[in-house]
Parts: sequence; C-alpha cells; structure tokens
Amino acid sequence: MTEFERSRTLPALPELVFEQAANLDRIDSWLPHELHVREADPPAVTVHDDETGRDEAALLRARREQMRMEWGTREDGRYTGWLQVAGAGSGASEVTVHLSFLQGGHVPPREAVERALDESLARLAEEVRLRVDDAG
Repeated sequence: MTEFERSRTLPALPELVFEQAANLDRIDSWLPHELHVREADPPAVTVHDDETGRDEAALLRARREQMRMEWGTREDGRYTGWLQVAGAGSGASEVTVHLSFLQGGHVPPREAVERALDESLARLAEEVRLRVDDAG
C-alpha cells in the first residue's frame, strides 16, 4: 500500500470549509482538473478521468457530523481516500486529504500525486475565499 497526505490551514470556519468541500454540485471546482464526479445512487458516484477517458465506479460519503468525506473505488477497492476538516482556532480550519493506493501497480508517480494534492487544496482554499467574500 502507498499513502499520501497533505494539509492546509484555511482562514474560515470548519463548517463552511466542509460544506464547500462536500458540495457535489461544486466538487469539480477543487478536485484535480481532469477528474469529474457525477452522482449516481448515493453513496455511488461515477468519476470520469479526462486523461484516460475512462469512467470509474466509486463511492463517496460525506459525514457532516464528523466533517469528514471518504471515497474509494467501488468494484476492486484499489484506491481510497478521505478529507477531514478540523477547527484550528481563531475561526480557522485545518483541511487534511489522505490517499491510499492499495495495489502497487496502480500508483501514480509520487510527484504527480503530491502536486495534485497541493493544487486541489489551493483550489479549495480559493473556493472558500470566494464564498467568504460573497457572504461578507
């Protein structure tokens, strides 16, 4: 198993950050550009990858009471991940994204995964900033 994890502090309340991250209508705004999530029969979703042109059957659960999202491939369980939002004090939040690749042959290059995680967290931060600015 190969695992990756990245965290970022955002200047917004955890509830607002989680709501933005878990909004399926806006999830493509912070995921890697090549991935697109379509809701099927919750918690089932389909993830389309522009790079491969393939659709992947997946599961996505948002646990609002825990401010946690969990996902993974549906049929073979070769990939899982989670996002956790926690309060960081003074109205800020800590967002952590964790990915696990369970079959060695399907692991993308470390640099590509780390770059995608950093870019996704930056995009989520921008989406949250825009939402806070609109509310203010």
